[in-house]
Amino acid sequence: MNRDDVHPPNGQSQGPKEMPSDSASQAFSEGLTLHQSGQFSGARDAYLRTLALQPGHFEALHLLGVIAAQFGDPGQAIHLIQRSLSINPRNAIAHANLANALKDSGEFRAAIVNYDKAIALKPDYANAIRSRQMAIDTLKVGEPKQVAPSPNDSSAVANAARQFSNGQKMAAEGQYEDAILFYDRAIALKPDFAEAYFNRGNVCNMLQKRQAALASYDKALSLRPDIKAWRYTRFATSRHVCAWHNSTAHQAELISAIAHEGLAFFPFEVLSMTDSLDVQRVAAQRWIEQKFPAKPYATTSEKARGHERIRIAYFSMDFCIHPVSILTAELFELHDRSRFEVYAFSYGPNTGDSMRLRLESAFDHFLDVSGLTDAAIVELAHKVEIDIAIDLAGLTGPRTGIFAMRAAPVQVSYLGFPGTSGAPYMDYLIADAHVIPPEREASYVEKIAYLPCFQVNDRRREIADRRFTRNELGLPVSGFVFCCFNKNYKFTAEIFACWMRILKRVDGSVLWLYAETDQVAINLKEEASAQGVDERRLVFGGHLPPAEYLARYRSADLFLDTFPFNAGTTASDALWAGLPVLTLAGNAFAARMGASLLHGVNLRELITSSLETYEDMAVSLAQHPERLKQLREKLAGSRDTSALFDTERFTKHIESAFAKMFERHRASLPPVGIAM
Repeated sequence: MNRDDVHPPNGQSQGPKEMPSDSASQAFSEGLTLHQSGQFSGARDAYLRTLALQPGHFEALHLLGVIAAQFGDPGQAIHLIQRSLSINPRNAIAHANLANALKDSGEFRAAIVNYDKAIALKPDYANAIRSRQMAIDTLKVGEPKQVAPSPNDSSAVANAARQFSNGQKMAAEGQYEDAILFYDRAIALKPDFAEAYFNRGNVCNMLQKRQAALASYDKALSLRPDIKAWRYTRFATSRHVCAWHNSTAHQAELISAIAHEGLAFFPFEVLSMTDSLDVQRVAAQRWIEQKFPAKPYATTSEKARGHERIRIAYFSMDFCIHPVSILTAELFELHDRSRFEVYAFSYGPNTGDSMRLRLESAFDHFLDVSGLTDAAIVELAHKVEIDIAIDLAGLTGPRTGIFAMRAAPVQVSYLGFPGTSGAPYMDYLIADAHVIPPEREASYVEKIAYLPCFQVNDRRREIADRRFTRNELGLPVSGFVFCCFNKNYKFTAEIFACWMRILKRVDGSVLWLYAETDQVAINLKEEASAQGVDERRLVFGGHLPPAEYLARYRSADLFLDTFPFNAGTTASDALWAGLPVLTLAGNAFAARMGASLLHGVNLRELITSSLETYEDMAVSLAQHPERLKQLREKLAGSRDTSALFDTERFTKHIESAFAKMFERHRASLPPVGIAM
């Protein structure tokens, strides 16, 4: 189906139809704009709204048919376009699109009839003339039977390649649902299309549809078992659903491939696999070299800048109810406007939730750049003369290319990715001496800006007054409650085995967890049973509104941290709600976040340095409630004055760091380590 035909058929006789409704016209106009930009799902919804307001809307019916054809459903396309032609039978474009759909269905003779109608109405209609001849040529070699195309059918293969290309384009633009539909169309045309299966899996992963991703990867690997990188991706995905079969061997193979074989693998996945600073740095550097190399981009002359305040810009896809924004919201509000002009560059979806609305008011300038390319975003950043660009996503997001083109003279990595970016164009990394001890600075590509505590928090987070009963939460009436509400990809076979040993040593205790999907809960219960623990001792908490989620922590006795990827926001949540956190500190940034947070609330005694001491301390605290009570009281007494939750003090420190960074830049000096 030609995208050239996606426009209102002006100039054609419209035939009888209902009087236009302003609301219907507005909905149709919105749909047409989305359709022409390739956002098919949004366009389809807008066309359906148009028809709800004006059932006889010719263009909406016609273009819904076009979308059906583009999604690989020629039967539905035929039905819809025929309905549109019953309203306006003298539209050449609609007849041509109907013919295209008929041809896709193998109805070549009916297609030729409709091409003839289109050409009769528009004699110079080149696309229709060309497509008609192709249909005739097909009939000359015998009309095909109505069967699925053979993988060796050259026309089917070519069409599959086009559908795959469309899927790649949709995926690159973040239109993941549309991408899946195009990949499915490619697979229908070429059932052995391994790359389509693999990329379908990648998109399912982006949508957090892990089981669907695994199924797609399995099919891709059944067709191309020789591609190691696909096998590694499949392994990494299995960890998100806590499926750890042969995980030790698979993980060792993957880490070896990163360290010794030049594999470029998504660095964020590596953080939860190894505590090795060297492996994490190599993974990040190789990813940057192959995916996001530096791209020189013309910048505005520094001398031409006429503003007095330092212009700082935070770049994120998560300006919504998301851990990054939950931590940073008050920081944005507290910035000293006499010294700083504060911008947001939002390249994620507009969720319209309460946090999004709050953040739109928190900045001096909130720029929704979700529809712009990396280059266009950089051009805009240069136009408004951003001095310091702060990347809140790092290697967790898809837009590192913005920083590869140098969005600002000074570029800073903060919060989203707890490790080195590996990127030579990232000048600074915000940290503290607990997550990055000074003797380990050499393992980080960026210069380190040391604050007293690396993590900011929002003191405005409300904790509901609601007091849950254990029965409401599915917890036993009595017994010690260990909990961990971390994301499941942070769970490892080793830490889970440790948790099971703890349960065995503490009679009547339970482990309260968060499961992202039912499959995660099933897998964890099976693993518990395999290790001799009654699966009923695992309790899974569901989703709650933010204030009630925080209140729920009151029903737990001790938070057990994960390793080698510690809790970040989740640990802060627990501490803010008054729940002590037990952590295991390692070598890398991600493995030392818990230690930093506990230093920030003066609970250093809950930091352990080995799995054995971690296990023993968890058991000891459960068996000595008076000691745990003392820790709770200590936390309650120091929480509001602690470094971790003093947002005003944090804001002053990070502003001082920003000022020093910019002073060095203005003096033409290279980045250097900074300590506040």
